[in-house]
Amino acid sequence: MKNREEVRNILNTLFMLLALIGLVLYFAMPHNHIIGISVVGVGMVLKIAEFFIRFMF
Repeated sequence: MKNREEVRNILNTLFMLLALIGLVLYFAMPHNHIIGISVVGVGMVLKIAEFFIRFMF
């Protein structure tokens, strides 16, 4: 049980970091938004994984 919580906390932390980094990249490079969107997309995949861990296991 505790191990699952630790994994969820790590995934949430990584999601928040990637969302922040993606947001900064999106606005810092207005000529190339795809990099920022891609970083946020990777963060969303981690968030979806955390969601499934929370509700499925």
